[in-house]
Order: sequence, then C-alpha cells, then structure tokens
Amino acid sequence: MIESIQGKLECIDPYYIVVETGGIGYQVFCPNPFAFEKYRNTTIKVYTHQYVREDILRLFGFSSREERKMFEKLLNVSGIGPKGALAILATGEPSQLVEAIEGEKEEFLTKFPGVGKKTARQMILDLKGKLEDFVPNQLSLQPDYTKADAHELSEALEALRALGYVEREIKKVEKELKKEELSTDQYIKKALQLMLSL
Repeated sequence: MIESIQGKLECIDPYYIVVETGGIGYQVFCPNPFAFEKYRNTTIKVYTHQYVREDILRLFGFSSREERKMFEKLLNVSGIGPKGALAILATGEPSQLVEAIEGEKEEFLTKFPGVGKKTARQMILDLKGKLEDFVPNQLSLQPDYTKADAHELSEALEALRALGYVEREIKKVEKELKKEELSTDQYIKKALQLMLSL
C-alpha cells in the first residue's frame, strides 16, 4: 500500500495530477485536480489510496488523510465506485456530507452526481453512525500542506533566531506563519513584516 507521495507536481489534467518523484511520474486521480493549480511545479504531498481490481490498478490522491478516509467510507457503500466517490467529494464539503448522512437528508444527497434516491438511502443505511471520526468543519477540500511545508517553516524560524530574534518574539508570529504555504525566503519576509507590525 502506498500511503503518500511527495514530489514535484508536473501536470494537471481534468481527472488526475502527475507527481514526479525519484524520476517516476505517478498518475494520481483526484476529486478536483485543479484545486492543486497553485502548487504546479512545486513539491507537494498527496495522501493516496491504491485501488486494485482484476482489470484496474489506480492511485487516488487526496489533500489530507481525513479526505481519503471519507473516500474509503464511500467505497464501502453498495453502488458507489471510485468514480462516484470522487464526484461526491469534488462537489461537496465532507462536513456537509456527514451532516446529511447523520440527519438522513436524502434530498441533499441526491444533488451529488450519480446519486439517486436508492443510492442516497443506501449511503444513509451503510454510513450513519460510522462517521464519528469526522467532525463538522474539520475537513476541507482545499489542499493543506502545512506538514509538507514544515521544513521550510523550520528553516525560516532558525534564520530568525540567527538574526537575533528571541523565542518570545518568534512565538508571536509563528502562529500566523503556519497559516501560509511559502518557501523559506517567503516565510522569513512574512515574519519580518509581522515583526514590524507588533
């Protein structure tokens, strides 16, 4: 099982992205490939699900483990395959999906592509009460690469210490910096701007 792939985002297609690492380009199917547009030609980390059937071997990729877990939950529903699960995740917030399932809102579920009344009812039967790991608003379809960017942020904080800033000052700006996805140099510039505004 491939847990994740970290590498350069080489290509974005309407159905998949290509992540190159170690000289190999991995085709990774995603709910919304264009959500990765701002990461083109930069290093990203994608959490993957390896789908294996007699005639299919594919990698599906997600911006977080939580989003991947929701995909896997949807695969467990009778009548929903990978294509359907991706379409659901591409068009709705996972937190809304959880709320609809727990609240038995069939009308809301039938708004998703490929989901009719029968499938909506099946989703409720198969998943209600099994989504306790998903807290509303905890999930987002926007890529979150805070962990992937941790190295750049760590280097930037070290640079601030080298410039003579003390831990108390650094802590004041670190929280704001963690909200960004930047290079080491950009983190440093942003930190210095924040320092001046304190």
